[in-house]
Order: sequence, then C-alpha cells, then structure tokens
Amino acid sequence: MKVRIETSNAPKAIGPYSQAVNANGFLFISGQIALDPETGQMTETDVVAQTHREMANLKAILESAGLTFADVVKTTIFLTDLGDFQRVNDAYAAYFESDPPARSTVQVAALPKGAKVEIEAVAALP
Repeated sequence: MKVRIETSNAPKAIGPYSQAVNANGFLFISGQIALDPETGQMTETDVVAQTHREMANLKAILESAGLTFADVVKTTIFLTDLGDFQRVNDAYAAYFESDPPARSTVQVAALPKGAKVEIEAVAALP
C-alpha cells in the first residue's frame, strides 16, 4: 500500500508526480529544486542558496509526515557542475549534525527550471 504525501509548505509538483510517497516503511521524497512554495518560482540563483531552499522544502515534507532529518536514510544530490560539490556539501552538512544518511552525488547535464542543484531523499518511518 502506498500513501501520497502533500503539503502546502513545500512547492507543488511541476509534473505528474507526488511530493512524497509513504510505502513499505519508507517515505520517498521527490527531488526538490529551489522553488518557493508560495509562488512556485525559482527564487535563488546561487548554488548555496538553492541548497538551503531545497533543504527547507525537504524539511517541510518530512514534517508533514511527522519526520525529521534524523529519519533520512538516503539522499541523492544532482549537480549541473561538480565544481560546486564542496559548497553544496558544506551547506548540506548543516542539516545532518550526527549520523548522516547514505548519499550519492552526480553531475547531470541540466535540471528543471535552470536549477544548479536538486536533492531527493528517502526516510525511514518509525
């Protein structure tokens, strides 16, 4: 059984997908780009500011399911330029004070709406 998770505190999906899906003891959160939840528009151009906006979006989705970053077991970061790796890594690290999740980081040719970074997550449900 799967349950769709939606919150107005994170951007609405810009395509035929859910913000997150609760299935088999896990919350699968779709990739987040730096969209403002109120306007649905990109508000940040700097990769660090985009990372912080995306982490805020992820936090809102986690909270809507009664979870926190401590419940995240895996993330994937997509970058349009691996040269931004260290700056994104430093911003991302602030959200995982201990026991960080498993993670993959890959470079991609492009991201929706010209984003420089996109982050998706999987969290374990209690």
